[in-house]
Amino acid sequence: MESVIVAIDGPSGTGKSSTSKAVAAKLGLSYLDTGAQYRAITWWMLRNGVDVADPAAIAAAAGKPGIVSGTDPAAPTITVDGTDVAAPIRTREVTSKVSAVSAVPEVRHVITELQRSIARAAGEGIVVEGRDIGTTVLPDADLKIFLTASPEARAARRSGELKGKEASDLAATRQALVARDAADSGRKTSPLAKADDAVEVDTTELSLEQVVECVVTLVEEKRAGR
Repeated sequence: MESVIVAIDGPSGTGKSSTSKAVAAKLGLSYLDTGAQYRAITWWMLRNGVDVADPAAIAAAAGKPGIVSGTDPAAPTITVDGTDVAAPIRTREVTSKVSAVSAVPEVRHVITELQRSIARAAGEGIVVEGRDIGTTVLPDADLKIFLTASPEARAARRSGELKGKEASDLAATRQALVARDAADSGRKTSPLAKADDAVEVDTTELSLEQVVECVVTLVEEKRAGR
């Protein structure tokens, strides 16, 4: 099979991660969660006392953390300066700050270059998920998918992913998702947007298996040249 680069974009709670990992596993491709990289740099900023309300301070520190992403879809990993941060980057504190950090152009430049280097190194092909993959990071991707879903469906899914007391507050989760949509779509540098040549898939009424099947079919059709 030919190497293929698949870009999967969309807002939080649309099933990007679960879909991307499953598609990569089914097709024998590498997998990259770019959102985890922005969460990782946000976690580092918070841990190291950088004022995340100060874009100049964020910009000055953007190149300091060493972020390494594992690309095995069965067991994706992410470390910062050698520390496993897979769990701490999913806290509500990081979630509430990641849009501000990721909006800083210097941060996006550092992370974008990291993402491109990982995609180039994936000889067999890769599924890359995020918010600006098809528009900015990998505009020449072989296939671009944009996942959408209703705010209610997305909030329910995201609440199910959170731990402890956080999982019970569905309304707060929905509000946070809508706020993040606005921040990500409105930022000047690489906003969340559907690429002109992306295939939109609304996952609101679909099971994960149905979404995966849809995307796998699209990849196979692309590989076959149809």
